[in-house]
Amino acid sequence: MSEHSTPSEPLFKDFPLPSYDDWRAAAEKTLKGAPFEKRLVSRTYEGIDLQPIYNAADIQDLPHLGSLPGQAPFVRDISPLGDRLHPWDVAQELPHPLPAQFNAALQADLPRGQNAVNLPLDAATLAGLDADQAPTEMVGEGGVSISSLADLETALAGVNLEKTPFYAQASTTAFAFTALVVALLEKQGKDLKKFRGAIGMDPLGQLARTGSLPRDLPGIYDVMARLTGWAAGNTPSLHTITVQGHPYHDGGASAVQELAFALATGVEYLRELAERGVDVNVAAPRIRMAFSLGGNLFMEIARLRAARLLWSRAVAAFGGAESAQKLALHGRTSRFNKTAFDPYVNMLRVTTEAFSAVMGGCDSLHVGAFDEIMREPDEFSRRISRNVHTVLREESGLDRTADPAGGSYYVEWLTDAIAREAWSLFQRVEKEGGMYAALCNGFPQSEIGRVAGKRAANTASRRDRIVGINMYANMKEKRISVPTVDRATLQRQRGQMLSQIRNEAEADAALSTLTQDGKLEDAVAAARAGATLGAIARALRTDAGDGPRATAIPASRVAIPFESLRLATERHTEATGERPRALLLTLGKVHEYKPRADFSRGFLEVAAFEMVDSPACDDVEQAVEAAVKAEAPMVVFCGSDAGYPERIPTLAARLRQERPDTILLLAGYPQEHVDSFRGAGVDDFIHLRANCLELLTTLQQRLGVGA
Repeated sequence: MSEHSTPSEPLFKDFPLPSYDDWRAAAEKTLKGAPFEKRLVSRTYEGIDLQPIYNAADIQDLPHLGSLPGQAPFVRDISPLGDRLHPWDVAQELPHPLPAQFNAALQADLPRGQNAVNLPLDAATLAGLDADQAPTEMVGEGGVSISSLADLETALAGVNLEKTPFYAQASTTAFAFTALVVALLEKQGKDLKKFRGAIGMDPLGQLARTGSLPRDLPGIYDVMARLTGWAAGNTPSLHTITVQGHPYHDGGASAVQELAFALATGVEYLRELAERGVDVNVAAPRIRMAFSLGGNLFMEIARLRAARLLWSRAVAAFGGAESAQKLALHGRTSRFNKTAFDPYVNMLRVTTEAFSAVMGGCDSLHVGAFDEIMREPDEFSRRISRNVHTVLREESGLDRTADPAGGSYYVEWLTDAIAREAWSLFQRVEKEGGMYAALCNGFPQSEIGRVAGKRAANTASRRDRIVGINMYANMKEKRISVPTVDRATLQRQRGQMLSQIRNEAEADAALSTLTQDGKLEDAVAAARAGATLGAIARALRTDAGDGPRATAIPASRVAIPFESLRLATERHTEATGERPRALLLTLGKVHEYKPRADFSRGFLEVAAFEMVDSPACDDVEQAVEAAVKAEAPMVVFCGSDAGYPERIPTLAARLRQERPDTILLLAGYPQEHVDSFRGAGVDDFIHLRANCLELLTTLQQRLGVGA
């Protein structure tokens, strides 16, 4: 038989083919009476029940299965060959505050795997404020300070923008920032039609993140329409709107919520642009979406596929042609799940997240540095993050197949489930009057707050595990250094730079024309004449009304409460010279105490308590002697449920007499004896269902840690 021959008979013909019912019966037998639905069906934050196994019957009626890559509804990719010919852009953010610092990092990284410019702008630039006129704390915060054409020229020196994609999220300052970019391209003699990337506006995302906008929303939409119309005629490969899911993700949203709110935002932009005369076939291709990728690998793969499906459906409802229904997707690894303690584990987290992004079909991707939540990434951390892309492409070969996850029973079913849930939530937003009205009414904030609360509760009780934080704390960790950022000095440096190039007299005429006409060409002329970004932004807002306000969705990280425990213990240790200690008082034989002693050690080390071992104790007198000798402020009784009733009442009572201030804890939760053990002097119990955060916080308070 040749290697390509088809066997005339089925393989394993002598063996019966088991059915789902056969498998279910075997699974239930393994559970030994435990409920199947309770033990094997998982409820996600998205409100989706995940089954332990999927098969062909689960996906046979899904409406999207007949599609192919490059065909509507684009579940499988917007390109027929996926990443085969044009892999995702390696678009690493380089959040260095000074333009020259950004350029140095960019020049170092472009020859080493990065192939796109991703310029994060600092808080001052995003607010349309020049560095010397902004509040000090905003200068260099979160990105690069760009206040002038000269700044941009410095930041992008040596970069050919005809060949290198360019990405920047400029929000409500996008018009002024685009003017600087176009002025630079014209100065360099570059062809605007070859300029590719995104200079994205997303006012509703900014409203969700900060709770305010710098001017009236109708005026912002007027600017969005002018910029989008200009781009359609002059830079056909430039996106002018980047709908960001990050504000929702960073607030604790589920994957469905992030998708639904991004979809609602994109739909609102299409409506507003249509009202201003921008056809859907012009507007939709100028929109891209950016999502944060969390650690739930298959959920994230399916979410990106569902995003393309739903956007295709929405654009079609506006009458958009199939070519306008294609959604460009940018991904960035999550900040919400990253940790300041044991930060090298973040390298592993971003790897799975990047894998999800690529498998889901992102068009560009930022892989966060392991230390990005604490400091500016250095050469080492940038290299590791950049090489995640390289390994996925060069070693894993994920770019060799279009839609590599396609056809999986689980992925296809999950794609459909996410799409249905997100569409349902999107419709609820529409009933609120659209995304802007919903934000003003507090609807997304309330929905996300509900999920964030569940996440916090599950993390506190360690149902959700964070390696190195609420589980498996590394007591030998050496903290990485985090330099202090001197914002005042940084602002002085920026002010000196601006004083050398600011030319208000020559720019006034161009700014006056811009104020009257509001055309991008006028803004470009002003930039060439020496107008700063802040001056251009002010000219555009001359007749602007007050900006709207809404309750901001606060960005957070799920690890912060547990990191606060560790920090409190470390500060206490530095102040007193002594780390809070706990004695593991082991009772009985090794097999009786060791599992609970190991569990209790891991439990208490989460708060960075020092653990002290005792010799195994066979009787009460020996145990009392060991506890008194150790002089530890906490004692954990570790033994078996069978041995506790005989030992604990007497042992706890004796220790209360000998050392009345000692905190007495018991490993386990023998329910029928809990009250009697408390009566004997046991303060609390360490067990699987305990609220770890709550108990450790209480222990710290009793020990005076953090007082």
